Amino acid sequence: MAEWITVIALVVIGLSLIVAEVIFVPGTTLVGIIGFIATAFGIFLSFTYFGSEVGWWITAGSVILFGISLYFSFKGNTWDRFSLKSTINSKVNEGLTSKLKVGDEGIAMSAIRPMGKADFHDAEYEVRSMGNYIDSGTTVRIIKIDVNNIFVEPIN
Repeated sequence: MAEWITVIALVVIGLSLIVAEVIFVPGTTLVGIIGFIATAFGIFLSFTYFGSEVGWWITAGSVILFGISLYFSFKGNTWDRFSLKSTINSKVNEGLTSKLKVGDEGIAMSAIRPMGKADFHDAEYEVRSMGNYIDSGTTVRIIKIDVNNIFVEPIN
């Protein structure tokens, strides 16, 4: 009797882990590998304990049970309860430079070598020079705005 319990437990646990791998943890991970090993070992033990006829019946039953389990798992939309349904449509730093325009003047808050920070309209922005080094406290003017890059030059 213990042989039957061992074989059935290994096959059921193994198939459960394989179904969990397919439905909940897609990809070849440890869960699926352990499930496959447990199922294969259960089938191997059925051949060892009960002979080839019972072993083949256990193999066929395992395949059928696996197919039925997958069918009902997919049919019941089990994965829908765990899947992400929301999406993020925004972009990083979207509208960052919308308040600025070419010709605006500000003050360099840090040394710009060639990147640094400058204050425009009481807000701090990351700016870049066209290769010049600009000291902190220097008055700067925006000469170009390219997407989220703000290019400045010192005002003499």
